[in-house]
Amino acid sequence: MRVLMMLLAMIGSMAQAEGERAGEFDYYVMSLSWSPTWCALEGEQRGSPQCDKDFGWVLHGLWPQFEAGWPSFCTTRARNPSRRDTSEQADIFGSSGSAWHQWNKHGRCSGLSSDDYYELSREAYARIERPALLRQLDKSVRLPASVIEEAFLEANPEMSADQITITCKAGRIQEARICLTRDLELRTCGQDVRRDCTMQDALFDPIK
Repeated sequence: MRVLMMLLAMIGSMAQAEGERAGEFDYYVMSLSWSPTWCALEGEQRGSPQCDKDFGWVLHGLWPQFEAGWPSFCTTRARNPSRRDTSEQADIFGSSGSAWHQWNKHGRCSGLSSDDYYELSREAYARIERPALLRQLDKSVRLPASVIEEAFLEANPEMSADQITITCKAGRIQEARICLTRDLELRTCGQDVRRDCTMQDALFDPIK
């Protein structure tokens, strides 16, 4: 009977894994995606317009986060952005489709209007210096993922190693995830965010 009660409790908590109340979260994770990686693994097959441009680090999203876990697809009375609204965000999100998806899954949970969420996302993106050196590569290289983290730390002296994590996917450098307060100040990432890629030979493609 006790095991059954535990299972029912787990099922109940899983059912509430999406659709939380907007505005209830602890901090933000700003995820920067290395565009050549996403294009090589997904974007080119989809024919994404993002892959026709010389993007480097694009804004995957500004994600509301709990100290453990995160909300998604929250209920909100805020109106959805128009096509014009999302197209105006393509310069940092890579495409209007990506800007829409990030609002739909994560932006709703911020408690902000779509206009304010995009404005905050743009401000967060502007606050972090993307390492210029990484844009200057003219060929693919293999390197320790820690080198990418070190490049961000050097470009942002106020940042510490527990405020950023580098992720990999399919043997490639994927994203830099940076933790920010609700006021967009740097802060320590929660344990579930601090999952640094430990690869010593991760592939890093240049911008085309």
